[in-house]
Amino acid sequence: MHEIRKGGVEEEASLEGHFLIAMPGMQDERFSRTVIYVCAHSPQGAMGFIINKAQPLSFASLLTQLGIVTGEDDIRLPEKGREVSVCMGGPVERGRGFVLHSSDYDSESTVPVADEISLTPTLDILKAISQGIGPRTAIMALGYSGWSAGQLDTEIAANGWLTCKADTGIVFDPELDRKYDRALGLLGVDPAFLASEAGHA
Repeated sequence: MHEIRKGGVEEEASLEGHFLIAMPGMQDERFSRTVIYVCAHSPQGAMGFIINKAQPLSFASLLTQLGIVTGEDDIRLPEKGREVSVCMGGPVERGRGFVLHSSDYDSESTVPVADEISLTPTLDILKAISQGIGPRTAIMALGYSGWSAGQLDTEIAANGWLTCKADTGIVFDPELDRKYDRALGLLGVDPAFLASEAGHA
């Protein structure tokens, strides 16, 4: 992932391990009412995953399509495998899969993002989850959200996003529809109040 501690940029400038919460006035419909978990943020750009918009397929279906298991009807996923949500991670490389997960799983391709969250972009972790030897908790994202140098900072300055330190309970909450309101709650913001104020910026 991007290193953010070079060239005089202060560590505090990095939003790695933070949420981006879309403001009600978000013009891009792809990001309306989204919560994004930021995995990388540096002067070169940023990358993150939408964690509250479901893909129209189950984790079991995905494992079948990838040939990791045979016959969806025959799948007997372990408890933690059944709870893996499959999300629309973003508009970039939508056919590519990424797994955000608790830091109790590690492999050669695993990248630590925050104290309790890591990212693994390979099939090995899906096989491990299907066998019951994967991480304690995980979320799957197809595609990602990316920003070029300075783009995200400009969007935040234009009141496109609210930001706050991520909460692991929200990241891995299987009830995706709750995540937007829960993330706003971290900032003490009432979604109804935010919506009513959106037109008075």
